[in-house]
Amino acid sequence: MRFLPRIAFLVALAGAALLLISGPGVRLELWEFPTGFRMMRWATFLGLGGLALVLIVVLVPGLRRSAIGWWVPALLLAAVSVYLPWQALESARQVPPIHDITTDTVDPPAFVALREVRARYPNPSDYPGEEVARQQREAYPDLDTLRLAEPAERGFERALDAAREMGWEIAAVDPEDGRIEATATTFWYGFRDDVVIRVRADNAESLVDVRSVSRVGRSDAGANAQRIRSYLERLEDQG
Repeated sequence: MRFLPRIAFLVALAGAALLLISGPGVRLELWEFPTGFRMMRWATFLGLGGLALVLIVVLVPGLRRSAIGWWVPALLLAAVSVYLPWQALESARQVPPIHDITTDTVDPPAFVALREVRARYPNPSDYPGEEVARQQREAYPDLDTLRLAEPAERGFERALDAAREMGWEIAAVDPEDGRIEATATTFWYGFRDDVVIRVRADNAESLVDVRSVSRVGRSDAGANAQRIRSYLERLEDQG
């Protein structure tokens, strides 16, 4: 029994380490994202195992007092290994399993320059249609075309500046077509999602629409919608 606190610590440490490398490994292309997701799931199982062992240690008075230097770190590591994947799963469950989000579901901006690149990945460039639009409207009713009180030429400049400030990799800038295409890379897993921005004139004002689409995965866990929100907020703040 005296080795149990150390075993609990090692199990919890293994779970935390697995969680720590799961995302960066995908980002560094050491393994594919399904493997990274499986590693995160295994990290959760190890975390639960660590918590169970810590509980046993705590219930044994002699171990609880003498091995506090082992089981307290084990408790913290195990809690992290369980909580972070659970939180990510719960966040994903709150949104529909879609990955193509746009401010204009009737006439969404289209990819041109990135179309060839996107052809190498599972998710298509063409908008998937009304069923996805319906799910988006229910989940993200706040996403809509942004109207800027200035001419389209100035609106396009602001849209481009905001895209650059977001840290996106700009792939195409077409002022005549009012189109900007870019690629955003997520922090943890390094997923590359593509964005197309369209700026059109409406008398003396500008209409800005944005579309953000994942290259892989059925669900984006709300990432594309949040990206569009952040971009539009930044664009409005420029005014």
